[in-house]
Amino acid sequence: MDKVKKFIDLYIPITKCNLRCSYCYITQQNLFDSKAHPLKYPVETIIYALRPERLGGICCFNICGGGETMLSHELIDIVKGLAEYGHYIMIVTNGTISKKFDEFVSLPEHIRKKILFKFSFQYLELKRLNLLNEFLNNVNKVKNAGCSFSLELAASDDLIPMLEEIKETCIKNVGALCHVTVLRDDRLPGRPILTKLSPQKYKETWEQFNSEMFNLRLSLWGQKRREFCYAGLWSACLSLESGGIRKCNSCKEFQNIFENPDTPINFNPVGYNCPEKHCYISHAWLTFGDIPELKTPTFMHMRNRVCTDGSEWLTKEYKDFLNTKLKDNNQPFSLFGKIKHHYHKKFYKGKYIFHKLCYYLTIGNLHSKHKNKYKKYKMLSDKA
Repeated sequence: MDKVKKFIDLYIPITKCNLRCSYCYITQQNLFDSKAHPLKYPVETIIYALRPERLGGICCFNICGGGETMLSHELIDIVKGLAEYGHYIMIVTNGTISKKFDEFVSLPEHIRKKILFKFSFQYLELKRLNLLNEFLNNVNKVKNAGCSFSLELAASDDLIPMLEEIKETCIKNVGALCHVTVLRDDRLPGRPILTKLSPQKYKETWEQFNSEMFNLRLSLWGQKRREFCYAGLWSACLSLESGGIRKCNSCKEFQNIFENPDTPINFNPVGYNCPEKHCYISHAWLTFGDIPELKTPTFMHMRNRVCTDGSEWLTKEYKDFLNTKLKDNNQPFSLFGKIKHHYHKKFYKGKYIFHKLCYYLTIGNLHSKHKNKYKKYKMLSDKA
């Protein structure tokens, strides 16, 4: 059985979309673009840069665009290349680009088995544009082709009058209730929940879907994480446009991994230095196990459902894979190792600050001496 070595979130550069959901952060910030942005590097270079030998083993990749992921011209070639290496791929989609789904279901079986389609169930827009039947047809199309899939509904206030209709549609067409995700308002500091309801009313409204995803995200929302986090070492965010890799969504890029794909990747954990007020992508980072001592369901529970006929949304192979944690295939630090990592970074940061002061305060022949030390410790602090 395959065990996940790393979870890597792949951002594909596209903000074009055929829907206009009011709660989408692209809509909120008016970031829609009419065309897909070209990738800086050839697909062959991207795939080679993500080979298992370089990453340490078989990984799980989540591919998502700012707009509709399926509108990317390079998507299928990227998925095929990653799957041929044995990696598992999840694709976030609004489920309406039927032509692209036809291309995916025509791929060889060993590739289809490595794909999980994460359908964003944009019910209001699907109804408005008369695309609901097409959406449901595409869901069943990938299911019949042996792919894994999952339905995720955004917990938007606008949908509340339609909840019974939505539940009936799910049971009738996909055999189980959809999962529910908590929406955030990226326009405000701290990314609060996007709702006008009170916390209690919000919880009561959406818990009727019995979604592990909703329950987990809501339970952890607003909680500052102070444990040692392995994001950056066991997981990462990667831009397919630039090749820049980050420890997580809230960190700066630390390396371009496509520029020299034969060089090692400088994976390095966040540790005790989480910059966020709360882990707003907790249903991914924390369920995969970036904080091993934090008890959470596995990512399998965030996506799978058992249908009324006994079938499941995830294939057995995909279910087994997502039922593992990152610690099952990686070695956690000892307490001493965690402390060493934390204070090693602070040590070099302190040295850097000290020599920066020297740089500004010294004059004459001391200037170049301290300038060289400043450069030396700046380089070390950047690596720490």
